[in-house]
Amino acid sequence: MVKRPTSFLVFNPNPMKRIYLFFLLISNSLISQNLENAAYKNLSLSDEERIDNLLDLMTLEEKIGQLSTPLGWPMYHKKNDFDVEVSKEFKDEVKLEKIGALWGTLRADPWTKKTLKNGLDPVLAAKATNAIQRYVIENTRLGIPLLLAEEAMHGHMAIGTTVFPSAIGQGSTWNPGLIEEMASIIAKEVRSQGAHIGYGPILDLAREPRWSRVEETFGEDPYLNAKLGVGVIKGFQGKDLKSGENVISTLKHFAAYGVSEGGHNGAAVRVGNRDLYSNYLYPFEEAIKTGAQSVMTAYSSIDGIPSTAHKELLTDVLKEKWGFDGFVVSDLGSIEGLIGDHKVAADNIEAAAMALKAGVDSDLGGKAYSSSLKEALSRDLIAEDDLNTAVRRILKLKFKMGLFENPYVDVEEVHNKVRTEEHIKLARQLARESIVLLKNEAVLPLSKKLKKIAVIGPNANNVYNQLGDYTAPQPEDNIVTVLEGIKNKLPEAEVLYEKGTAIRDTINTDIEAAVDIAKQAEVAIVVLGGSSARDFKTEYKETGAAKVSEKDSLLSDMESGEGFDRATLNLMGKQLDLLKAVKKTGTPTILVTIKGRPLLLNWPSKNIPAIVEAWYPGQEGGNAIADILFGDYNPAGRLPVSVPKSVGQLPVFYNQWPPKRHNYVEMDAEPLYPFGYGLSYSNFEYSDLEIQVNEDGSNTKVAIVFKVKNNSDVDGDEVVQLYLNDMVSSVVTPIKSLRGFQRAFMKAGEVKTFQFELEPNDLALFNTSMKKIVEKGEFLVMVGASSEDIKLKENFKLTEPIKLEE
Repeated sequence: MVKRPTSFLVFNPNPMKRIYLFFLLISNSLISQNLENAAYKNLSLSDEERIDNLLDLMTLEEKIGQLSTPLGWPMYHKKNDFDVEVSKEFKDEVKLEKIGALWGTLRADPWTKKTLKNGLDPVLAAKATNAIQRYVIENTRLGIPLLLAEEAMHGHMAIGTTVFPSAIGQGSTWNPGLIEEMASIIAKEVRSQGAHIGYGPILDLAREPRWSRVEETFGEDPYLNAKLGVGVIKGFQGKDLKSGENVISTLKHFAAYGVSEGGHNGAAVRVGNRDLYSNYLYPFEEAIKTGAQSVMTAYSSIDGIPSTAHKELLTDVLKEKWGFDGFVVSDLGSIEGLIGDHKVAADNIEAAAMALKAGVDSDLGGKAYSSSLKEALSRDLIAEDDLNTAVRRILKLKFKMGLFENPYVDVEEVHNKVRTEEHIKLARQLARESIVLLKNEAVLPLSKKLKKIAVIGPNANNVYNQLGDYTAPQPEDNIVTVLEGIKNKLPEAEVLYEKGTAIRDTINTDIEAAVDIAKQAEVAIVVLGGSSARDFKTEYKETGAAKVSEKDSLLSDMESGEGFDRATLNLMGKQLDLLKAVKKTGTPTILVTIKGRPLLLNWPSKNIPAIVEAWYPGQEGGNAIADILFGDYNPAGRLPVSVPKSVGQLPVFYNQWPPKRHNYVEMDAEPLYPFGYGLSYSNFEYSDLEIQVNEDGSNTKVAIVFKVKNNSDVDGDEVVQLYLNDMVSSVVTPIKSLRGFQRAFMKAGEVKTFQFELEPNDLALFNTSMKKIVEKGEFLVMVGASSEDIKLKENFKLTEPIKLEE
């Protein structure tokens, strides 16, 4: 084969180098004649050999195109309810930009302007992606298939798919196995419609509740986030990406995105290296060990270096130290953000070069690289080897998924793989396991003999308020609200309903009507909280984040979701007024909160006898909440975040560094509800803690055994939690850190033995030289039902240090 000369020489302004043009034309002519038998099409060769051949054949423009991922939803045209075709815009992108991927092709929401009417149902979606692949394969020189990426954290963000609880609810399950089941279903739904990448898990730590994207995370703890994140990766990617039912997992957002200054989305992050490596990078490292194949950068900067230009993190740590062999993608528009937001680059050319050199392989948005890398190459800001390295990582995944051999999906099979009865059943189970019982003064479970029930509040019968951000439009019969769930549970009872007030708006309220039905009822169930529900009046930034607007006389409910950062954490509008008015009637009152972040519940915690936290429980949320309220399911969700009493306490995450926080003038420093907290209809008793240490250098094991008894007459789950404290260390370490947990079903009266094993990585710290090491000395093991409800304690000692890295 004739290898073409370095393509950038054609564009180099040096006249002496233009003599290569003649040889380049000859080379390309010979290559074109031989493409039918090109080595990259030979199945008997290894993927690396095929990639080598393809890189040799590609022009500079084709290479740059592989790194471009434009917005996908403008790339099809829906002809009617039965047929779809590629759009002119798509044809232009293929011809002019030679694109290698698309993002959000099947996405539907107010930002994309795709509705139930003009968007694609699952069958049309499969037809659309097939048409897109067919056009690329048949109308480009090399016929390289596209990678199609989709949002998929709590269900595929497309019409007709299953909607699971948001990630903060998933975090409340403390059940990695269940999360893996959910992820495998999401992957099947995404892949069956022709996409290949699922964005998720989101491994950011939610230590700043004012931040608008708390709902997208598993919570505040690195260990819990890592375990649940690994569940998502295993479910998404399975054992074989060629299975036709698995997708590439994209980790978000690298790194420390969730603790920006003031809770402002994408603002600067100020964390020290020890904190960064010990906490914020830990879930990502565990995810890479599991085999995650894609990582997304963050909008924020860390100690003055934007994540999208952070060579130390993206290349030195992620790719070289951790051995990550997948590809890094920018968050949407974050390469351009190096210019306008962070002001570390003067123009697109500098920004594109900076990102590529740092280790960003793919440009989400697709315009920074496509418009600027050629010029960056001619200015020697990057080398062609930099480009080849990035392209190789993209092509590797295309071969790994078998797209060159099987680029299409079976349209006839879509109905059997999307939103099936099995998927809906799992959505209900996950919602039940995610619900946290915060307070219960012998009020719950309710009797099924009740004759008249009042259901009140802005989130009692609002479809979109219980689904969270990154959710597609839904037919109403797909979602079960709290009102509907209660009616389903007690079909013979009279269920009265009044909204009472909105989430934010204070104009259109009718608290008197709510009070009236509460007086008539035997029990009042008040459903308050927040909302991440976007509407078609909302304005959006180029990144897709919502713009907060006060223009309309009627405020939307949305107070959470990307772009909706908060200055306070109070229940907004007149919600608390509504709750107080209902409570004043004397009717037994239960509070259910549906929301995306911790909100202040000080008054309810003192005055309402039962409080249920449901987060955004997804499409089966109403049924799941009714199951809890009426005793058909024993709640065992546990808080994955600490709930503050005041914004002035922040941060209140549990694994703080010493010294212990002292009280304020106005209040104590303790959270209202601590990390790991949650009640049950059962009672559990812990006993017989035993620890056995086997010191053997890097193979050291610490075995921990204890017993738990369900000391009640009610079957239920208990979530046992194991915390660790390094009692004396060379650097400051947390007062306690989660190092093990297990959710287990226990029959009434049953005694179960729990076993955990700690390894050196669980005991390690980063010393004064930033080397990972296990120091000798004493460690305190704490076992209990939450970070504050410790039932058993015991020390163990290591006599020798253990080096984990040189």
